[in-house]
Amino acid sequence: MDITKVTATFAVAPQVLETDMPTIKAQGITTIINNRPDGEDGHPSSHSQLQSAAEALGLKYYFIPFVGMNFPPQTVAQMAAVLEHSSGKVLAFCRTGNRSINAWAKANEAANTGLDTVKLVASTSFKLV
Repeated sequence: MDITKVTATFAVAPQVLETDMPTIKAQGITTIINNRPDGEDGHPSSHSQLQSAAEALGLKYYFIPFVGMNFPPQTVAQMAAVLEHSSGKVLAFCRTGNRSINAWAKANEAANTGLDTVKLVASTSFKLV
C-alpha cells in the first residue's frame, strides 16, 4: 500500500484492502474516506467489507463515492464536513489516489481553509484538475 502524505493530517492512497487496515491504524490514521464506488472496474471489495474491517479496529469510515473528476457539489460538501470534524489523521482513497486528492483540494477551497492546495498537491505525484 502506497500512502502519500499531503499535510500533517491528510494523506491519499490508491485502492485500500481490508488487509491494509492494521497498517493504516499503525500509521496513526483515525479516519478513512472511500471515494471509490462499489462495482467500479477492478474494485476488489465492497465498501461494506472495507467499513467492517476499519470499524473493527476503531477507525472511522466514510463512503463518499463519485465517478471521474466531476466533483458533484454534495461530494465536495461531504468531504469538507468529514475533514472539518475529524480530530485525527485522515486517509482518502480511490483507484489511484488522484480523484481523492482533487476532492480534498475542492473541499478545502469550498470551506475556505486558506490552505495552498495547489502547492501541496504539486509536492506530490498527483495533478489537480
